[in-house]
Amino acid sequence: MEKTNQAATTGNPLGTEGIGKLMLQFAIPAIVSNLVIAAYNLVDQAIIGNAIGMLGIAATNIAFPLTPISAAVGYLLGTGGASNYSLQLGAGNKEKSDKFAGNTLSLLVITGAAIAAIVLIFVNPLVYAFGATETVKPLALTYTSIISIGIPFGIFTTGASALIRADGSPRYSMLCMLAGAVFNIIGDPIAVFVFKLGIAGVAWATTLGQMMTAGIAIFYFVRKTKNISIRKKTSGRKSV
Repeated sequence: MEKTNQAATTGNPLGTEGIGKLMLQFAIPAIVSNLVIAAYNLVDQAIIGNAIGMLGIAATNIAFPLTPISAAVGYLLGTGGASNYSLQLGAGNKEKSDKFAGNTLSLLVITGAAIAAIVLIFVNPLVYAFGATETVKPLALTYTSIISIGIPFGIFTTGASALIRADGSPRYSMLCMLAGAVFNIIGDPIAVFVFKLGIAGVAWATTLGQMMTAGIAIFYFVRKTKNISIRKKTSGRKSV
């Protein structure tokens, strides 16, 4: 069993490194990611406030509940899947760990698409439920409709990042989270001040950033994994 465990965790520091070193390797990238994302939110609101005004800020606040909802779903599925993946990998059950990873990625895609579809279908009553007034409604509808397109990508990246960390690549996980924030910091002023797209430009910068981060995460599972092997049979319902 010991040889099996060693073979199953090849290239994954979680199975070999000391706790102190792992804390530094995994905690620092997570802290940096959160700091940059927080900085992006400040920059985003500053640009909207200066270019569009208080109605623009109000419109983004109307859509804000979608952000924690999406993040919660991504963390729920990603952290749960990553935990089970790590447990099975540590126990030497390579095939079962791959199935947990495959099922997690499948659930992230399906759930993200379902939430986005619901938001797009019911966007008009949703903005009212979130507190939109008749004055704010036009901007809120524009912003919410566009960012809902990015919901599946945001959920996928959040959950996939947990799996990437569990696979022993915390820096790559940090790259996934940072890429979208950096893209938004650069893209927002270009969309607003250069292309004069207003609130739609801010929304598209956010959505395109989420698409890019999802693409970076997908590339990891296709070309960069250390232990995860995603195949068609790893996403079947009998895997768990």
